[in-house]
Amino acid sequence: MKGGKRRKLHFSKIYSFACGRQSFEEDHSQIGGRGYSRVVFCNEPDILEAENRDYADNSVRSTKYTLATFLPKSLFEQFRRVANFYFLVTGTLAFTPLAPYIAVSAIVPLIIVVGASMIKEGIEDWRRKKQDIEVNNRLVKVHKGDGVFEFTAWKNLKVGDIVKVVKDEFFPADLLLLSSSYEDAVCYVETMNLDGETNLKLKQGLEVTSSMHDDLYFRDFKATVKCEDPNANLYSFVGSTEFEGKQYPLSHRQLLLRDSKLRNTDFIFGAVIFTGHDTKVIQNSTDPPSKRSKVERKMDKIIYFLFCILFLMASVGSVFFGISTKDDLENGLMKRWYLRPDDSTIFFDPKRSPSAAIFHCLTALMLYGFFIPISLYVSIEIVKVLQSIFINQDIHMYYEEADKPARARTSNLNEELGQVDTILSDKTGTLTCNSMEFIKCSIAGVPYGRGVTEVEKAMNKRSSSPLIHEQDSGSDDVRDSTVTKAPIKGFNFTDERIMNGNWVNEPHAEVIQKFFRLLATCHTAIPEVDEDTGNISYEAESPDEAAFVIAARELGFEFYKRTQTSLSMYELDPVSGKKVERMYKLLNVLEFNSLRKRMSVIVKDEEGKIFLFCKGADSVMLERLAKNGREFEEKTLEHVQEYADAGLRTLILAYCELDEEAYREFDEKFSLAKNSIRADRETLIDEVSDKIERNLILLGATAVEDKLQNGVPDCVDKLAQAGIKIWVLTGDKMETAINIGYACSLLRQGMKQIIIHLDSPDIQALEKAGEKIAIAKASRENIQRQISEATAQLSVSRGTCQQAFALIIDGKSLAYALEDDMKNIFLELALNCASVICCRSSPKQKALVTRLVKSGTGKTTLAIGDGANDVGMLQEADIGIGISGVEGMQAVMSSDIAIAQFRYLERLLLVHGHWCYRRISSMICYFFYKNVTFGFTLFLYEVYASFSGTPAYNDWFLSLYNVFFSSLPVIALGVFDQDVSARYCLKFPQLYQQGVQNVLFSWRRILTWMLNGFTSAIIIFFFCTKAMELQAFDEEGRTAGRDILGATMYTCVVWVVNLQMALAISYFTLIQHIFIWGTIAFWYLFLLIYGAMPPGFSKNAYYVFIETLAPSPMFWLVTFFVVISTLIPYFSYSALQMRFFPMYHEAIQWLRYEGKANDPEYCALVRQRSLGRVTVGSTARLEAKKANHSKNRTSNLK
Repeated sequence: MKGGKRRKLHFSKIYSFACGRQSFEEDHSQIGGRGYSRVVFCNEPDILEAENRDYADNSVRSTKYTLATFLPKSLFEQFRRVANFYFLVTGTLAFTPLAPYIAVSAIVPLIIVVGASMIKEGIEDWRRKKQDIEVNNRLVKVHKGDGVFEFTAWKNLKVGDIVKVVKDEFFPADLLLLSSSYEDAVCYVETMNLDGETNLKLKQGLEVTSSMHDDLYFRDFKATVKCEDPNANLYSFVGSTEFEGKQYPLSHRQLLLRDSKLRNTDFIFGAVIFTGHDTKVIQNSTDPPSKRSKVERKMDKIIYFLFCILFLMASVGSVFFGISTKDDLENGLMKRWYLRPDDSTIFFDPKRSPSAAIFHCLTALMLYGFFIPISLYVSIEIVKVLQSIFINQDIHMYYEEADKPARARTSNLNEELGQVDTILSDKTGTLTCNSMEFIKCSIAGVPYGRGVTEVEKAMNKRSSSPLIHEQDSGSDDVRDSTVTKAPIKGFNFTDERIMNGNWVNEPHAEVIQKFFRLLATCHTAIPEVDEDTGNISYEAESPDEAAFVIAARELGFEFYKRTQTSLSMYELDPVSGKKVERMYKLLNVLEFNSLRKRMSVIVKDEEGKIFLFCKGADSVMLERLAKNGREFEEKTLEHVQEYADAGLRTLILAYCELDEEAYREFDEKFSLAKNSIRADRETLIDEVSDKIERNLILLGATAVEDKLQNGVPDCVDKLAQAGIKIWVLTGDKMETAINIGYACSLLRQGMKQIIIHLDSPDIQALEKAGEKIAIAKASRENIQRQISEATAQLSVSRGTCQQAFALIIDGKSLAYALEDDMKNIFLELALNCASVICCRSSPKQKALVTRLVKSGTGKTTLAIGDGANDVGMLQEADIGIGISGVEGMQAVMSSDIAIAQFRYLERLLLVHGHWCYRRISSMICYFFYKNVTFGFTLFLYEVYASFSGTPAYNDWFLSLYNVFFSSLPVIALGVFDQDVSARYCLKFPQLYQQGVQNVLFSWRRILTWMLNGFTSAIIIFFFCTKAMELQAFDEEGRTAGRDILGATMYTCVVWVVNLQMALAISYFTLIQHIFIWGTIAFWYLFLLIYGAMPPGFSKNAYYVFIETLAPSPMFWLVTFFVVISTLIPYFSYSALQMRFFPMYHEAIQWLRYEGKANDPEYCALVRQRSLGRVTVGSTARLEAKKANHSKNRTSNLK
């Protein structure tokens, strides 16, 4: 099927798309009007009229900034943060006489912090810029004149250019398809990048341009296109083209969208219609919803809380300052004579004490600003980026088979991974592989196929009985011979009765022949022959269709060639027992769609007989059977139900023979319908198709398995043990979804199933009558009644026993359950159930359910899916996880984190999620602790100094505290600390509940850390001042001044906050040692260097360390005893708590410390501290089994 062979195919003659001979009707009447004003001069992009229209060029930009806008926009982003804006205001006020420190010392830290954030933003934007450069510089052949095509960059394309795209290349812009390597201008397009679908779409150019197969045809080509303006609708296009004096209508069937790929077609020629940001794919690109973690939002509240404390302290201090200032000069007596109240500025003027108090308040707000950690935001951003790198590089989440690692697409939500309460999961491609395998079939009422499905294995576990299969005697040898063959993708069928040509000996051999002949002909697959090996592979629109064609091939009906109007295959001749070549004339293909739920082909065999072969869902096929075609109906339906119970996807196969007259009449009507350009064209085609697809004769049913991904049941079990609720939202049938639920242990034997549906007789009667209003009213009341009864049932059960419930609801019922007046009681019912499965759910319903859970519970939700239909759900959830599976990249592109397999969710949440949550929580608490400790010493000194507004520390000591003397150790904590190892995180999944219940970032814990900070500040201040207040500081008898006291206090603060960090760390690394001890050493080095600078710059720190502090034993003694005394309260509290009231992670640490990690009894004792009973998963199933066993033994004893 290469090259020239394909050029002879005229697919428009058999498929239901138009052949380009349409006439203008109502859909095209608006061309030239509002919204339809675009005019394209094909092959004349440089003429004056085209240039005057000033269409967008073809370069795209996904960057947030440009060189001109980077500075203003990034500065705006930084100062939107309340803390940064506060420091900008105080930095500005630092240039006034109000400032308690020099302006430079206030501005430099702000520049460092904001600059670091801007550099990070710039690096991320530069990466996006590099991607844009790569895309914009891709090459494509464009017509340069005289029939010559030359390569040019995508960015250079203009509207009207003629381009040539070859097989497996992306389309560089939205193109009007002119011709292709096929004679009738048909081409195959893969739209995976647009809608996530991997099945190929058929496009076709106009018949009038379909003959232009050679470059030279475009030497004198001219045409004018008038069409709609740029818009985001991927599935519509309205326009017309004027060529050689005639006008022809255009539709979306002629439009090739940018970023879709040309497949199974050697080349196409196209005219550029939309370029760059006017293309439909760019018009569809929207900024993803802004997601912020709950921890980050709470952090903002803490900062506001600290602002309140800061304002309170400044106000109280100013009141006291005002009173003291007013009393400074009374009857000519000066209390604070050193302030010269008789000759003072307004800042200390007793006569204007209210004004002095107000100015002091402003000074205090600047001075106490060190309560607010200036480097908090940038430190957290750095930590989150590094955490994301660790997630990306985790070898345990790397899928070697597809070469796909985990990929954190945003670092904003790392800690949110440790707080997930509910997972909402798609089924197909997420829990399952979306890789279909033909495993069973029913032909002429006889079941074939001995394969065991994952669901059957799970059912076997539930029943604790061996699986029983029908086997003929002597079949073992045959099966062994088939099992030893190399596995074939899409085919997992084993049955000696019909394999290896044995079907000819079956009682209904003729039916079996028609069955597999139907599978080999009723499809749109294209065979690809490997020229080296001769092996045939198939390019199909869906995994199901590929599995059917492969099954037919393996069972003796090998489809190998498709021509203009024929299908060729090798069949086993029942008479001769040899393979013979058969050719079927392909007359029509009646395509599958979601409304028809079936597909048919009409073929003529070599004897001139015309057959209609049809396959489809049982819900639409059974009603189409003829009275004499129902011979095997009862048995087939039994088998279909068994297959559904085994988690298999089923289709009914049927056929009928058509006479020439009936077919001729149908073909005329079908041709009229498919060549129509009316708005109801698809309806006309369906109506004509419906009439011919009648009086069918049943052949049997197929059953394909979409297997569970490896590790799904174990992953579900671990997540359930962690206390995470799992909901499944799927578009599959209820029976299939229920059985997949059993396979992955979301459902189990003994679990009470609450099934909400609308299959009651009264509703069905109304549906037959067709009264829409009455149907809606009755359905609403029915669903409300079912929900109320189920809620009452749960309430009764809760008081009497530990019965677990599962809620199962179909899409039709879900539509009513999600209405405003019912959604809250539905959510209440769902939350009280152990498992929730929503079947037949639309993409919109998936998103609405996710929104309901998120808003109704107020807890963190995680959505996981792999297809374009999951995008709404992923964007609605707090965290969206995309599976990079076989349904394209749409889900991944819309996700926050991408993983290759569902089982990696276990490690992502229980290990990385727990670590990130704990690290970020501890990091923020520690940030506030160290700033409260530092800031409150300033306040205490203010009290000590009569609220004079004089800081205790040197200006640069103040400025560099947050940047150099306390930040690096806390960053190391946020990146490397582990309370328990990954192995223990997985061994004790209940540990995850610390994040769900927000134990480590509760207001109690935050305020406890702040109280620790206030306590540390009080001990440091009073111990230092009292130790130095009366006695001589050195051997010469000098007492300590503000410079010595300040430097000593600062030294104690640096030691205390860094050693406090050392005490809080659970897992030391070399980097943490370097950062903690290096920070303390850097403080002394800074004292040496800064003190050696001229006095005009170093001020009261001039040689303070070398000349005063270092030689004095008092300095070292005070530092030692103050640091030890300050750390004793925290150390004592931690030791007592860990020994007598350990938290869950501390209990696991004790278990490891005492060497009892492999002691089952001790581990079980630790697990008993779990916060709730596990109701789903294999663990729950075993516990239920033990409970039933104990109950039965008790009953027997009685």
